[in-house]
Amino acid sequence: MLPHLLPSRRDFAGDDLIFTLNAAAQRRAASGASVINATVGALLDDAGKLVVLESVMEQWRQLTPMEIAPYAPIGGDPAFLLALTQRHWPALTSVGVGVATPGGSGALALTLRNFLERGQTLVTAAPYWGPYATIAIEGGVRLATVPYPAPGESLDVGAWEQAMRDVLDEQGRLLLWLNDPCHNPTGRSLSREDRATLLSVLRDIASQGPVTLLLDLAYLDYARDPQSVTEALDDYAAFAAEGSVLVGASLSLSKAFTLYGSRAGALVFPWTSDKTLQAALVTSCRGTWSNCARAPMSVLTRFGKDAAAVARLADEHAHWRAVLTERAEALDAALRAEGLPGAAWDGGFFVTLAAAPDPTVVCERLQERDVFVVPMPEGLRVGICGLRATDAARFAAAYKASL
Repeated sequence: MLPHLLPSRRDFAGDDLIFTLNAAAQRRAASGASVINATVGALLDDAGKLVVLESVMEQWRQLTPMEIAPYAPIGGDPAFLLALTQRHWPALTSVGVGVATPGGSGALALTLRNFLERGQTLVTAAPYWGPYATIAIEGGVRLATVPYPAPGESLDVGAWEQAMRDVLDEQGRLLLWLNDPCHNPTGRSLSREDRATLLSVLRDIASQGPVTLLLDLAYLDYARDPQSVTEALDDYAAFAAEGSVLVGASLSLSKAFTLYGSRAGALVFPWTSDKTLQAALVTSCRGTWSNCARAPMSVLTRFGKDAAAVARLADEHAHWRAVLTERAEALDAALRAEGLPGAAWDGGFFVTLAAAPDPTVVCERLQERDVFVVPMPEGLRVGICGLRATDAARFAAAYKASL
């Protein structure tokens, strides 16, 4: 071991569990085995090939050199930022405060740099996307969790309020990462009643100190019911406009445009125009990745000039929403046919299944049956984004046998 490396940096595995399991599934499939690979966090068709939206690629192929090669502004192309924000809140006419980021992960990381001191605590709901923990470690903060509601149950408002008040009492500020709607990894969304309850709690506790709510929005184009997504975003906008809590959003083109490798996203705070916040975010950008890639920004801004392309994109999203719905319903039915609880799903790429008492053991047993999923402390993350509806019965049988 090199003595040059800081002692605090010597105890990492150096890989990512999701990517490691996906690689293992691919190696097994390459050997000729009939593999069900439900680890991946990207949309696959029924042949196992990566889905790439043709409407997006049409725009990409038309990019000119000047839409690709020049440096983008450090804070991002203003037209891109507005277009991305308006994909979520069409009525907004301004980004407020915002910067481009390398995907949603970059946006999350910026919030740690600007809203928490090192050693302080971030709050999010468990189960959560595994890299949240890595981003927290790299940001020098602790990660505290509150329970995401189980299917058919209401938000445990007492647990959420107590945890958030405890953090506020300890450090005088609160940053909450909320992955809603289309939560990863459960595939569910808060009910409108639970959302109203949570926002009421945030409104009340904001009297103790500054509260920042960061909405992590990645899978909204793949919701079972798009109207429910619109309602959720409207609820958050109305709450943000009150001004008692600073509300921002992590936005990304990775899933929405199937541009995973282009790393295009943004951190936006559309309901404030605070210049000091804008300056702080731009400085953080300059001190980390400097400028983001211009090409994906140009692709999004091109859509704003091509109504026909927007319509084609909407049709593609509708198709893949239907495919994901079919997969989720097939898995739910197959699990119930095995006498197991079903798989509730509102949107996104995943569902979560129970695996008590040891999800890792259940995961390993599934691998013996050539079924690959991702273990978490709260259960198994199952990527319906890569699970064919026709494989649901085999998956359910293997899962039951592995419990």
